[in-house]
Amino acid sequence: MELILWRHAEADDAVPELKRELTDKGRKQAARMADWLNPRLSQDIRILVSPATRAVQTAQALGREYEEATAMGPGASAKDLLGAAGWPDAVSPVLIVGHQPTLGQVAMQLLAGQTGDLTIRKASVWWFHGRERGGQLEVVLRAVATPDWL
Repeated sequence: MELILWRHAEADDAVPELKRELTDKGRKQAARMADWLNPRLSQDIRILVSPATRAVQTAQALGREYEEATAMGPGASAKDLLGAAGWPDAVSPVLIVGHQPTLGQVAMQLLAGQTGDLTIRKASVWWFHGRERGGQLEVVLRAVATPDWL
């Protein structure tokens, strides 16, 4: 299974949590990352997005259909996020647009099999591949990309 974590781009701080909108810089970050992602994403990808405005605006840069999911929202748990994505059993790849610290907690669990936090920068993508090998789940980090690198 492919699981792609995409942290929302830079957003204003001046409004209520769920209504925060992307800044001009954030829109540019989302567009740059979407330009990198789109040719690499399969047509059958499932896109799950936090209902927070900044995450929805980030996902909209892809120009693809997506589902808003409260399990991706601010304060969600890594367990909720992985459950909503169907990890590791989902047949189709899944792209999640969400928030810190949850995305970093998911990354830590996938990479090290333990709880903790990793920092995922705004608008960055962490792309994981999971497969069963010898009866064990093997997780490979396929790519990490930030809009500053693209």
